[in-house]
Amino acid sequence: MTVLGVTSALIAGAVAVAAPTTATAGDRVPGGRAEAHGEQIAAARAAKAGIDWAACPAGWGFEAPIQCGYVTVPVDYAKPNGKTIKIAVDRIGNTGTSADRQGSLLYNPGGPGGSGMRFPRRVTTKSALWTSVAKAYDFVGFDPRGVGHSAPISCEDPQEFVKAPKADPVPDSESDKAAQRKLAKEYAQGCLERTGAAMLSQMTTANTARDIDVIRAALGEKKLNYLGVSYGTYLGAVYATLFPTHVRRMIVDSVVNPARDQIWYQNNLDQDVAFQGRWDDWKAWVAKYDSVYHIGDTPKKVQAQWDALRATAKQKPIGGVVGPAELLGFFQSAPYYDSSWATVAGVWSKYLAGDTQALVDAAGPDMTDTAGNISSENGNAVYTAVECTDAKWPTSWQKWDRDNTALNAKYPFLTWSNAWMNLPCATWGVPQQTPVDVRTHHGLPKVLIVQSTRDAATPYSGGVELHHRLKGSELITEKDAGSHGVTGLVNPCINDRVNSYLLSGTLDGHDVECAAHAAPVPATS
Repeated sequence: MTVLGVTSALIAGAVAVAAPTTATAGDRVPGGRAEAHGEQIAAARAAKAGIDWAACPAGWGFEAPIQCGYVTVPVDYAKPNGKTIKIAVDRIGNTGTSADRQGSLLYNPGGPGGSGMRFPRRVTTKSALWTSVAKAYDFVGFDPRGVGHSAPISCEDPQEFVKAPKADPVPDSESDKAAQRKLAKEYAQGCLERTGAAMLSQMTTANTARDIDVIRAALGEKKLNYLGVSYGTYLGAVYATLFPTHVRRMIVDSVVNPARDQIWYQNNLDQDVAFQGRWDDWKAWVAKYDSVYHIGDTPKKVQAQWDALRATAKQKPIGGVVGPAELLGFFQSAPYYDSSWATVAGVWSKYLAGDTQALVDAAGPDMTDTAGNISSENGNAVYTAVECTDAKWPTSWQKWDRDNTALNAKYPFLTWSNAWMNLPCATWGVPQQTPVDVRTHHGLPKVLIVQSTRDAATPYSGGVELHHRLKGSELITEKDAGSHGVTGLVNPCINDRVNSYLLSGTLDGHDVECAAHAAPVPATS
């Protein structure tokens, strides 16, 4: 795409690390026995080598006392003595005493393709929500394989990737669809040519989960503490399935539905429905504050303004660079995050009042975003590579066309844009895998699941499905809310439970419903 009970184990990091024991992991992944054995070898090597922590490179943007390093992993876990890559990691030590320390807390923000390297900055920037947890844990971030500083992959020239305007994602004709199909096929071919089959075929969630276990070993931890948001929840769920006895505490926030028949085609179709619902929520909010924004005093009028804006941008790109695709790229942040509601409405309001530049600045391309390993092109490449390689996708264009045409009739906000983004998977250049069968296995402690009911990117049903699959897990539901990424918001009902769980392993013993966090309000400036 695109948020436990304590076992009797010793405190993580307090004892020497033994070689991992994942003898049964291969039984749960088709063809995975060799990979399980290879992971054991890689983890044992990492435990012995540790991490050579040093000041982060100047260009990375991470200030002292954050430190950076690398962990070596196999490209292909079935060939642990073959080609390797280095996974970039960073950390900041716990702010409390040595007696306070409970180990490392590893973070993944989602994607696939997101970097977790900014996680330690929650400490250096003194994020109030994480003050208590920071006393007990080292905050550890990493760039997953293929991302950023971890053997970055590419599917297209970054300069070409950011060029605008792009074609309108909503097709008017069969020729429009044919053009998009051609672009998708070319993008898939670009992934194969620029990344290479050897690496592309290993860009899977299961391999990233194995990388995490090697990182755990390199950190000197017997058990992992983990916080995953969005796609990071699926990554965490796969890790919990493959390495149940290596989990100490795990929080997953804004959950991808992990059912095999959902990964990934159906998940993306379900997103289209949920995005429409949250788009409708935002339109109602904009209408409520029409005295501020002057866009329309009913949701119907706001929608009419959106249709008019799209038509204007389609006829002639605004500022020469903002067409319908660029508009959608900017406006979809409102259904994603409540924190964007006022920002997006404010820019739109300025445009309607005659300030075209405000919209061009917000929605236009960032031509500086071409720095290869940290560019949006890299993030998009990893997103595509992981989702396309993780699972088998329909190859029939008739199915794609039928499914998305039907969805678009009722849920037009995101449907076709989402379809084109994922269509490279229909002509993927390396073998597509069978997803891991996510579920509880012996030794897995209780997992804490956090989910809002109106999340657009990861619909609520995903949290419920994972809750059923991870026996003993507890689900915190934020009712009548739709922000993606709940644990980073101020909501004491959730924040207090997250802290209690991480600091003492305390859970309620039952599922919990929390009222929504504070509703967005218009900006005062």
